[in-house]
Amino acid sequence: MNDRLYIFDTTLRDGEQSPGASMTKEEKLRIARQLEKLGVDIIEAGFAAASPGDADAIKAIAGTIQNSTVCSLARANERDVRAAGEAIRPAKHGRIHTFIATSPIHMEKKLRMQPDQVVEAAVKAVRLALEYTDDVEFSAEDAVRSDMDFLVRIFDEVIKAGARTINVPDTVGYSIPALWGERMKQLIERVPGSDRVIWSTHCHNDLGMAVANSLAAVMNGARQVECTINGLGERAGNASLEEIVMAVRTRRDVFSCDTRIDTTQIVPASKLVSSITGYPVQPNKAIVGANAFAHESGIHQDGVLKHRETYEIMRAEDVGWHANRLTLGKLSGRAAFKSKLTELGIVLDSEEALNAAFARFKDLADKKREIFDDDLQALVSDEGYGTEHERFKLVSLRVCSETGEVPHARLVFTEDGVERHAEGDGSGPVDATFKALESVVQSGATLLLYSVNNITTGTDAQGEVTVRLAQDGRVVNGQGADTDIVVASAKAYLHALNKLASKRERAHPQV
Repeated sequence: MNDRLYIFDTTLRDGEQSPGASMTKEEKLRIARQLEKLGVDIIEAGFAAASPGDADAIKAIAGTIQNSTVCSLARANERDVRAAGEAIRPAKHGRIHTFIATSPIHMEKKLRMQPDQVVEAAVKAVRLALEYTDDVEFSAEDAVRSDMDFLVRIFDEVIKAGARTINVPDTVGYSIPALWGERMKQLIERVPGSDRVIWSTHCHNDLGMAVANSLAAVMNGARQVECTINGLGERAGNASLEEIVMAVRTRRDVFSCDTRIDTTQIVPASKLVSSITGYPVQPNKAIVGANAFAHESGIHQDGVLKHRETYEIMRAEDVGWHANRLTLGKLSGRAAFKSKLTELGIVLDSEEALNAAFARFKDLADKKREIFDDDLQALVSDEGYGTEHERFKLVSLRVCSETGEVPHARLVFTEDGVERHAEGDGSGPVDATFKALESVVQSGATLLLYSVNNITTGTDAQGEVTVRLAQDGRVVNGQGADTDIVVASAKAYLHALNKLASKRERAHPQV
């Protein structure tokens, strides 16, 4: 069996479908550069036909990434395939990933097509995609609920048409490992020409088994896994890249394959995606959670001190938990600062942007004795990385919160460059701040989520606040970071309002 397991990362496409996680082109580029640094084989950069913005982002990534294959998703129709083909044209290595639903319920209720029509559309899409690239992947959407004989038939036809990768998705997270592994095994055994393609799996986590199902597929012949950083994705998410990679790497006694992932880049990738999307990582998340390598039990601590492998099956430094301290401070120069940004994969598009970022760094260094890489990531994300217009911007904030008294907030902010003043009371300092803002802005948005996480350790750590707002069917996440949590909250709320007001911010990518 082939000992190479290909990692297909769909954070920028399927992961982006999480509510409020839609990204700008600049944010997608930052993540794509980190994925390339991580060693991802295929980066699914987006769905070109979904919007001009998505197509533009894919083109930008295709023109930037050199070592990973850049892929665009496309439904099995001419418009989608041609849009994908044009979007990946600048890529050194490009792929078109075309799909069509194959389950009876999807064919009847969604597509309103007969099985023969579905096969015909799939074959036509593959042949059309070959006009743009010889690297074509075909997926049978909802394969988990599809008839096995029909899957064999359609896979046979698309392989004959020229598809090089066959993806078998558990689109709705319905399967369990034993059955999913058996399905993959049967398909490889029954489909003519199965030895000429790479078999792939794409599992969702609705029943909490996306990683387990993916690994079961690998044990039965799959040699590509489609996954996302932090398991990001719509509904309950996708299979988690970090868990797939480390399971295969750690259990070499079980898996006859391995990836080319640089595992020391896993934690930096996780933190970057979390910062940009506004989806915090739970502390007990495997591999990348803050507690993943923490030992509270005295028995465990004693064992680890005597011999690490008594309770640790991986080393924290192997997945990137080491060397997060930035050896810069308030006396550091602009050149050193710029060099560190480059190391972190942060590319500022002008000298003006660099100067502004450096000024913010100096301001932060006055507040914090130690600066970490994570602080820099938050600093750049917090200040609206890229060229997105900031309609609202915080100028100053004063909050009075005293036991037995009603908290009161007084703000000064700008709206399209014009200074505005706001005051409000609330049940707490953050509530008062938000109510004060709304008393002037009157956005009518509904607050869906308010979350606070510390970026680094220590009482002087920056707090990173995530605010999720909904307005007229749109959902956006706003982030703010500051050593003062209330200030970070105000920044996050205004960031979310900027996204709601911005014409550049896309709606749900697949609406």
